Amino acid sequence: MTATLPNSDFDVILVGSGMGGMTTATALSRLDYKVLLLEQAKTIGGLTHAFSRNGFTWDVGLHYCGLFGQDQPAGKMLDWLSGGTIGFQSVGTVYDTLHFPDRFDITVARPAAAYKMELKDRFPDNAAEIDAYFEALQSAVAAMHMVAAERSMPEPFASAHRWWNESEIQRWCARTTSEVIADIVSDAKLAAVLSAQWGTYGGKPTQASFGVHATIMSHYLDGAGYPVGGAAAIAKGLVPVIEAAGGSARAGTPVNAILIEDGKAVGVRTTSGEEFQAPVIVSAAGAGETVKRLLPEEIGAQGWAREISTFKPSVCHFEVYFGFEGDIARHGATRSNHWFHESWDTDDAIWAVASPLPMAFVSFPSLKDPTHDPGPSNKHTGQMMVLADWSAVAGFADGGADERPAEWAAFKQDVEAKLIAFFAKKFPALVPMIVYQELGTPLATALFTGHEKGGFYGVETTPRRVLSEALKARTPVPGLFLTGQDVMTPGIAGALYGGMLGAAAVDPRVFQRFK
Repeated sequence: MTATLPNSDFDVILVGSGMGGMTTATALSRLDYKVLLLEQAKTIGGLTHAFSRNGFTWDVGLHYCGLFGQDQPAGKMLDWLSGGTIGFQSVGTVYDTLHFPDRFDITVARPAAAYKMELKDRFPDNAAEIDAYFEALQSAVAAMHMVAAERSMPEPFASAHRWWNESEIQRWCARTTSEVIADIVSDAKLAAVLSAQWGTYGGKPTQASFGVHATIMSHYLDGAGYPVGGAAAIAKGLVPVIEAAGGSARAGTPVNAILIEDGKAVGVRTTSGEEFQAPVIVSAAGAGETVKRLLPEEIGAQGWAREISTFKPSVCHFEVYFGFEGDIARHGATRSNHWFHESWDTDDAIWAVASPLPMAFVSFPSLKDPTHDPGPSNKHTGQMMVLADWSAVAGFADGGADERPAEWAAFKQDVEAKLIAFFAKKFPALVPMIVYQELGTPLATALFTGHEKGGFYGVETTPRRVLSEALKARTPVPGLFLTGQDVMTPGIAGALYGGMLGAAAVDPRVFQRFK
């Protein structure tokens, strides 16, 4: 859509083109809505986009997904959205390997029965507790589905639904991961294993709702997949559907205001001063970012908006992107991911930079993508992510890095050196194959995504967030909707489901048509 066309020539305006925004825009396009999708970054896709350096290409935010097979819910959604143009390749039977002190390593494999068998082999005295944990996962997922259903319901149906299901929702969603696991599991090491992958949703076990934990963990139990062609293939499959319906996806178009007239959302204004109008405005920029940065003061003062503004952003992260030349699979790299915990206290996994690394996640995306061509020099990619607290870079935020470039460069060099030293201890045979490396910081995440304090998983994953009635897809402001991971659960799959909920709040036919 060019700027010469009328700026009111859209049915829906969507702010933010991450997984949630693209999903909502595409779902509504499938119902013949003309959608304008606006993205502040220069590339459509949010954290599903990719970047290239020196002949290497990395995904910035997608490492693996669950439930994306053609016969699985998320896979069916993507098939409907894209017309079957997006495919996922299985990572393999083993999709995660967990590493603990004392050389205690355990594989996480599909199907769930295989993982349960592995757990029982390693913890034979806790077999009944392991069964109880998996039963709790199923019950908590069902409770989260109840919460999700309410997120797209209008009143009074949502309140009636909550009243009817209050007991189950409170039991599984109002308690933390640590609390529920402690009620079930008596062995501290087994409890650590069961909570070790919390980096997939960014909430410490002592803080995150067990409902979130269960939803994310369960969606991997049938296996994990990786998009064929890399994460950028998602935008390539969805944007043409938006355009075919008469809509447009515009990158490099930051929105700085949602326009309100007579209490209704009527349009948006970009940082360049351009205004677009539509009867439906959907924000996929993040719930916190929407109420704090895009809405006028009088709307931000409303109860629902004030509640959202009290939620803290999720964790941020540092990430090193590696470019290798050589046969990395022969020297220790695998299609499965690796979680390294340097302590049995999995809650203590946020790096303070000045201290030793407590945890790291390592992935080799080129081994997962069946379309990857290593070429004559055998090029491959790897990524190492470390969860951190914003305080590590707070002194360089708000222009501090530009004001003190030498200090910022030295800080980054120190961080990168520490991450690479950790990687070298875990994969010594791969280090000589590194021909390129680049550090990603929380400041870069904040700049690219617009997420407060680099919180790439959106708002906190606490029970308070899960139980909040403020995070509904349909806001109290007529014409204004929220979508993406903040209305469902964090991550790519969570954003996909949140995107469908956002679209269904605009037009309930979405749930009838995607299958």
